Amino acid sequence: MPTLDQSYYCGEASDPLRYQTIGDCFDEVANRFPDNTALVSRHQGIDWTYAQYQQQINRLAGGLLELGIKPGDRVGIWATNCYEWCLTQFATAKIGAIMVCINPAYRVYELEYALNKSGCCAIISGVQFKTSNYLTMLQELAPELRHCAPGELQAQKLPSLTTVIRMGDDHTPGMLNFSAVCERGDRVSTQRLADTAAGLQPDDAINIQFTSGTTGNPKGATLSHCNILNNADITAQRMQLTAADKLCIPVPLYHCFGMVLGTLVCITQGAAAVFPAESFDPISTLTAVQEERCTALHGVPTMFIAELEHPDFTSFDLRSLRTGLMAGAPCPVEVMKQVQTDMHMSEILIGYGQTECSPINHMTVADDPFDKKVGTVGRPGPHLEVKIEGPDGRVVAIGERGEICTRGYCVMSGYWDDEARTKETIDGANWLHSGDIGIMDDEGYVEVVGRIKDMIIRGGENVYPREIEEFLFTHPDIQDAAVFGVPDDRYGEQVAVWIQARDGALITSGAVQSFCQDQIAHFKVPKYIKFVDAFPMTVTGKIQKFVMRDAMAEELAGTAPQ
Repeated sequence: MPTLDQSYYCGEASDPLRYQTIGDCFDEVANRFPDNTALVSRHQGIDWTYAQYQQQINRLAGGLLELGIKPGDRVGIWATNCYEWCLTQFATAKIGAIMVCINPAYRVYELEYALNKSGCCAIISGVQFKTSNYLTMLQELAPELRHCAPGELQAQKLPSLTTVIRMGDDHTPGMLNFSAVCERGDRVSTQRLADTAAGLQPDDAINIQFTSGTTGNPKGATLSHCNILNNADITAQRMQLTAADKLCIPVPLYHCFGMVLGTLVCITQGAAAVFPAESFDPISTLTAVQEERCTALHGVPTMFIAELEHPDFTSFDLRSLRTGLMAGAPCPVEVMKQVQTDMHMSEILIGYGQTECSPINHMTVADDPFDKKVGTVGRPGPHLEVKIEGPDGRVVAIGERGEICTRGYCVMSGYWDDEARTKETIDGANWLHSGDIGIMDDEGYVEVVGRIKDMIIRGGENVYPREIEEFLFTHPDIQDAAVFGVPDDRYGEQVAVWIQARDGALITSGAVQSFCQDQIAHFKVPKYIKFVDAFPMTVTGKIQKFVMRDAMAEELAGTAPQ
């Protein structure tokens, strides 16, 4: 390959992109591999072939049509990893409804925003996970549920929402049961499903993924069939996945990692998707790999670390493993060595991207040198252009720092109902600006060296300070708050905040954490809280978060001057 002289690279492609809907792709694969294992949800006792999976998806798709859900309608899914989540993903795709992924860690404040911003007419909800009682939160937002007929909700706080579908066997006033909706689908003809599918286009929006904003509330990245289906297909090809493979998926489905790079990756090749538990647990994951003889395993670095460091790790037989994807945060060199040797994942890949990229735009390949696997995020994927742009908008020279920008099939159409913020992210030449700072070498490999914006990555979760700050401002005793990340050995970063209290207010760290506890996701709740009289400022009045970050890191390390 010729060396580069400027930081621009176009990913080489030997195969054309797929131009089809997700439903058509699924049926094509299911008809080709009807007896292959398609879905294993170990904690639910589910082990379906592709033929069984197809039947269950069609039942739910028909049930949603019977409820009056049409192509383009938004349907929320709010649950941890489960077979119902997977059915919802493919059933909505089959009828052209836009699935809205809602983080299982969301609390009332965030749930209300997501449902109203996307205009969901229906939500499919789990029952409870840990301290999150989903049904109680829905009843808090829509007390009208207690008195309305199922499917006829008219809620003051949720004006678009008419239908709440709950998982599980118990009955809740105003809500439909998931199983009952599937039973309705038994009455829907295959011809009606086929006619609905025939009206869909590969470029139609099919998924809204909420990604936190640096200024204010989360933004709904709007993704099409073509966006995510091709991203999954290319990832599967890079993994050399076949219909004989089994992929263990401990990462969450609500995020692109689980939904696109997990279930959808499997569907493109006829492979099996294996869910060890409803959320990540190292023992459940290791057990699933051993007992299901999984050949591939996904995870963020903290997950692999938790597996490797578990006291029972050596008792598991992981020799079936070959490949997988590690993404979400940089991988420490020693961890990569252990994953390749102790976990037998000699062909593991490193991926990088963002939700707005469906989500992968860079990836290593199996035979990349070790230093490229730990020192870079690989090269741009097939059919994608990537450039490193300087502050002046020009491409920088090889080896110079700049913003990572992407153009191609995987770039979202925009943020749902937010033209202004879409224009801030996608420029007039259709380049998606990541906000990440990178360096490209003369072979096209990119190293991510920082972030233009102050995003915090905690255990693979993207946390945006401004969103937390705006929430904290609603506390009557808080005058100002500055949120930033501090280094953490386990999670990569933890959330820290400096707070200026109002005159005369008596507020404690515990009170701040309690205020956050039931309103924002647990990974956003500040771990470290410091009360100050003033923030460090520039001469022009801008807060210097890097000064706070350094001071807090020193203080936590016990090296701050006394």
